[in-house]
Amino acid sequence: MSGQTEEPLDIPTYEDVKEASEIINGVANRTPVNTSRTLDKELGVKCFMKCENYQRMGAFKFRGGYNALYHLSQEGKGKSVVTYSSGNHAQAVALSASLLDMDATIIMPYDAPKNKVAATKGYGGNVIFYDRYKEDRVAIAKEKAKAGATIIPPYDHKHVVAGQGTAGKELLEELLGKGITLDYLFVCVGGGGLISGCALAAGELAPNCKVIGVEPEAGNDAQRSLETGQIVTIQPPKTIADGAQTPFIGKIPFEIMKKRVEKIVTVSDAELIQGMKYFGERMKMIVEPTGCLGLAGLRKLVKAGDIPAGSNCGVVISGGNVDMARYCDLIST
Repeated sequence: MSGQTEEPLDIPTYEDVKEASEIINGVANRTPVNTSRTLDKELGVKCFMKCENYQRMGAFKFRGGYNALYHLSQEGKGKSVVTYSSGNHAQAVALSASLLDMDATIIMPYDAPKNKVAATKGYGGNVIFYDRYKEDRVAIAKEKAKAGATIIPPYDHKHVVAGQGTAGKELLEELLGKGITLDYLFVCVGGGGLISGCALAAGELAPNCKVIGVEPEAGNDAQRSLETGQIVTIQPPKTIADGAQTPFIGKIPFEIMKKRVEKIVTVSDAELIQGMKYFGERMKMIVEPTGCLGLAGLRKLVKAGDIPAGSNCGVVISGGNVDMARYCDLIST
C-alpha cells in the first residue's frame, strides 16, 4: 500500500455561483430568454429558452472559463494555462486568457470542428492536436503543464462549474421577476459542468424544479453513472453533438448531480437535427447540435407523457458554434 489518498473535492455551492455572477457581470453577455408560441402549442407546455448561442464566443463556456481564469489571476498563480476541449471550452479559455493578459495552450482533437479551431486560434490560443480515439488528452495536458502552466479542465473544476451555473441563475431570476417558477429545467450533459452549476442555482431559486439532463444516445455515460452511483467511462461517442463527446463526467459535477439532478434522458442524432431545423426555421437561430439536446429531451418526455400539460419548462441552449457547411448538410438530411 502506498498510503496515497485523493485530495478532497472542492465542491462549489450556490454562493460560488453568486460570486461568479458578480465576476462576469459586464464581461459576459446576459443572454436572452426566448419563447415560441408555436412550440408551446406543439408541446402543451410553456417553454423558456436561455439562449447561450448569443454568449461571447458563442456558448455558455465563456462563463466558467472567465470565472476560473479570473480567480487564477487574483491568486497570483502564474500567467499560463493549459486545457483540453473539442471547441467551446477551448474558445472560452483562449478568449478569457486574452482578456486577462494570460497565455493559453489548448489540446484539441484532430476532428474538432474547423470553425472552433479557427476561432480558438483567433482568440490567441496555442492549439495542439491529438487523436481523441487513441490518445489521452488529460495526460497530454499534464505533460504540457510541467513547464509551469495551470490546468483548467473543461468541467471538473469548482470555478468552472460555478461560472456555468450563472446561466441557470439568470434564467431562473428573470422568470421569477415575472412571477414564473420553473417546474422543469432541461440541460445538455457532456462533462457535467453546465448541468451541475444550473442545479445549484435551481436548488436555491426554485427548489421544486426538477433538473433533467439530456445526452446523446451514443454516449450515455452520465445516465449510466447516475443509475449505478459511480462514474462510468465509455469510448468517446460518435455523435454529431461534438460538445457531448466526453468519455466520462467530472467528479465534482457528479457529486452535485447525484443530489440535485432528477434523471438523465438520451436522444438520437436525428432528434437533434429536428431541433436544429426548428430553431432555424421558426426562431431564426443557428444552434449547434449539442445546443439542441435540451429541447430534444423535453420533446421526448412530453411525447412519453412524463411532463404534465401546462408545465413551465426551461431549456438551456448551450451554444451556436457550428461550421456552416456542416450545418447546411445536417439540416438538409
